Amino acid sequence: MIHIVICDDEKHMSDHIKSMASDFFRKKNREISIRTFSGGEELLKYNGRIDILFLDIQMQGIDGMEAARRLRADKFRGFLIFITVLKEMVFQSFEVQAYDYLVKPVEEKQFEKTMKRLCASMENDCEDSLFVKKGYEGCIIPKDEIVFCESIDRKIYLNLVSSEIIDYYERMEHLEAKLKDYFFRCHRSYLINLKHLKGYKNGIAYMDNGKEIPVSRLRIKEFSNVVLQYMKNR
Repeated sequence: MIHIVICDDEKHMSDHIKSMASDFFRKKNREISIRTFSGGEELLKYNGRIDILFLDIQMQGIDGMEAARRLRADKFRGFLIFITVLKEMVFQSFEVQAYDYLVKPVEEKQFEKTMKRLCASMENDCEDSLFVKKGYEGCIIPKDEIVFCESIDRKIYLNLVSSEIIDYYERMEHLEAKLKDYFFRCHRSYLINLKHLKGYKNGIAYMDNGKEIPVSRLRIKEFSNVVLQYMKNR
């Protein structure tokens, strides 16, 4: 499921965005949830998950730009789309890594163009996140939250920092290609995140969530070199 939040102090605009988002994802057979907020203060109190955020820049109290700064500082990594009446305001959006902006009144053609690009980005995974598709549902997972991945009977099991385990169908080879950089395939059935590696001894990689992952004898030498290089880069 894709979690969408709309924050705009004009109810008719929130309803308009909600309607277009519902229609867009229904055509794609994608399940979504939508929450709406009328101001920055209300939005910042929300602790739920946000994959896509439509945020009005000009609001009373905490405006959209300030709300975005606070959310990014609090490790919000979802897609941020600003809604604005002034194109000039958009130049400030770079500092909060906005994906795009929609100029009021938001036309359906403009909305769909942005959403098609966003969906392509989600499918291709953004740089620090992994998009996981499970049936008609989809979710965005920050790569740093993945401790290790396990492959069992054509299924991938993502073991997360939160102790949650997400399973879906994918080949380990494909996942390995997506999770480059600080991930290492230490065994044909395991792909570990070196950021969560606590130690290594006698063919066992000890992860910081307490799990012990086997390291294949054929990959011990490469594993040692990769770990040493990773530590140097840090």
